Amino acid sequence: MDTMSVNVATARPAATLAGARESAQAFLECLVQPAIAAEAADTVVLVVSELVTNALRHGGGTCTLDLTAHTDSIEVSVRDRSPQVPRMRTPDLNGGTGGFGWPMVNRLARATAVTRRTAGGKTVSALLAR
Repeated sequence: MDTMSVNVATARPAATLAGARESAQAFLECLVQPAIAAEAADTVVLVVSELVTNALRHGGGTCTLDLTAHTDSIEVSVRDRSPQVPRMRTPDLNGGTGGFGWPMVNRLARATAVTRRTAGGKTVSALLAR
């Protein structure tokens, strides 16, 4: 099993989000047995982008991204300091306040989970097809 952790800093959120996507792409490119299909890799990077964006926006401005490769799946986990769990809501089509990410992650993933951490905060995880 291949594992990689990436700490996402808060100084420049746009750069940290780009860094998270780049780290995910580099992680996926290193997988060889079995290699990940291009469409599956795109899905993993999209989910990383959504979960890190949500953590930076709603979780206190810092987060940690963990990627784990299993034989038939990729697990994306993002830890942040907020105890508030993601919620399904009606997407805002006019005001630009979002609402699209969490429903999309749930549609793309085989499973999602939110675990509150005893030290505070939470971990949001998505299991994706490899």
